[in-house]
Amino acid sequence: MNINISKDAGELGVTAANQAIALIKGALQEKEQINIILATGASQFEVLNNLVLADIPWERVTMFHLDEYIGMSDSHPASFRKYLTERFLQKIDFRCNYHLINGEGDATKECERISDLILKHPIDVALIGIGENGHLAFNDPPADFDTEVPYLIVDLDQACRQQQFGEGWFATFDDVPVKAISMSIRQILKSKHLIVSVPDERKAEAVGNAINGPLTNMCPASILRDHSSCFLYLDQASASKL
Repeated sequence: MNINISKDAGELGVTAANQAIALIKGALQEKEQINIILATGASQFEVLNNLVLADIPWERVTMFHLDEYIGMSDSHPASFRKYLTERFLQKIDFRCNYHLINGEGDATKECERISDLILKHPIDVALIGIGENGHLAFNDPPADFDTEVPYLIVDLDQACRQQQFGEGWFATFDDVPVKAISMSIRQILKSKHLIVSVPDERKAEAVGNAINGPLTNMCPASILRDHSSCFLYLDQASASKL
């Protein structure tokens, strides 16, 4: 694992985005069409702000994302479809191909639909984060390290829901959904390159456990140590317990 520590979230966003841009351009030199994964949440604000400024032929890129709440409209402030539309797709004039997760209908059928699609699109570069409870996507502890199903329905634990409330996405804790569609751990690890952006002191314990603790599904991010091309971007606050 390659670990880079920046002074703050702004510098982290520039550094992580630059690495992602380099990997995306490298993949585009090898293939006509490539596939990427984007994450959402507060940890990705600065990364996406810099990524959308890159001189990339987005029409040669297909984008997937990690997760979406079940039963949530894409007009809700917390919707990850809304997040990616406003923070990425609109900024690049919708020039990439994209597959957004729709959690409003039959969640089982949606998992099957998006799973079938991603199996046809091997991922070249994935931009992800780590949750306060150590989760990857919405795979809360104890995460399923074994399933090969690309997308699955998951229950959100209290720590995960508290993070979503604490970041300001919901008016009350009770408003935070209890279920979501999430990319599985094994599917995330199938990505050729991982860019993992984790700013903020509230992530410090999870980062410390992921890097220095046991490799366990009780800290899902610990499995990143097994990936052959993982770039972890921290700021001084999130790295404070290493």
